[in-house]
Amino acid sequence: MDTPEKRIDAYGIDAGDPRKTVLCVDDEPSNLQVLRQILQADYRLLFARDGRRAIELASVEQPDLVLLDVMMPGMNGHDVCRAFKADSRLARIPLIFVTALSDVDDEARGFELGAVDYIAKPVSPPIVRARVRTHLSLVSVHDLIETRLQVIQRLGLAAEYKDNETGLHVIRMSHYAQILARAAGWTEEMAQDLLHAAPMHDVGKIGIPDHILRKPGKFDDAEWEIMKTHVDIGVRIIGEHETGLLAVARRIAQGHHEKWDGSGYPGGLRGTQIPVEARMVAIADVFDALTTERPYKKAWTVDDACALLVEQKEKHFDPHLVDLFLGCMPQILDVKERWAEHAATPL
Repeated sequence: MDTPEKRIDAYGIDAGDPRKTVLCVDDEPSNLQVLRQILQADYRLLFARDGRRAIELASVEQPDLVLLDVMMPGMNGHDVCRAFKADSRLARIPLIFVTALSDVDDEARGFELGAVDYIAKPVSPPIVRARVRTHLSLVSVHDLIETRLQVIQRLGLAAEYKDNETGLHVIRMSHYAQILARAAGWTEEMAQDLLHAAPMHDVGKIGIPDHILRKPGKFDDAEWEIMKTHVDIGVRIIGEHETGLLAVARRIAQGHHEKWDGSGYPGGLRGTQIPVEARMVAIADVFDALTTERPYKKAWTVDDACALLVEQKEKHFDPHLVDLFLGCMPQILDVKERWAEHAATPL
């Protein structure tokens, strides 16, 4: 097998090594040597004997994990941990304290500062290898989840940019839906899934011809029938999923144009036949559409939009969810202001 070409950087470190990078920080050379012997076969290793050097190295090399001594002269491990968490470039790098301090209070303090684990000295090689492997695996899983979320969000934004939207619409309405889910008693994890799935609600608009999608006036009957097909297109784009975030996104895409009284589309579903995620997104979507200026209309006042929601209880909208939504209006207005049309805040 070919050996990766060495690319030595300004710190004398092989930047071409494809392995995960672990930064080991300890003022005692013998302790660094122990960590070298334990980890060098599996990881690209960096070494620092004081806190300032550790921060300097991490800023340039961006290690995947840090093993950090606590009792060091100058900046101790706790100081280094605080510095990492205060720096946006370093804050997400997991830190494991490796220290002779074994008191419960010392461990608790380390976790409060943001460390992900605690290894007691003298270290056990199997424990060090297991903890490092575990936390690097968690980083990989987190990065994969973040990438999937970004793909979902960007695809949702792509649909909005094709329409007469700014892209901020999907941000606001997704947060409105999350607020409503919390008010309905959902767990934080469920509400978070709704926040991330909601941007896909109109992804099927990607498949609608521009001359229809961007028409400034009302659709004629033929155009309206074509426009309604964006639901089926969106469902096909999202695909079949039994569980997980994309399963939530599919239920939203398929059901958010259904109406409580059965007069919606595409299935003419009625009441609780409509998935609850879709019922929440329908309220959030319509409220934001009403209160935002579009090329074909002026923005409604919040009071007028709320009056419409009340008037459409048991017609368009789930009456209980409308009441919950209106009860969250201070939070809704905070979101509306935070991502106002003049803002440029990214997802």
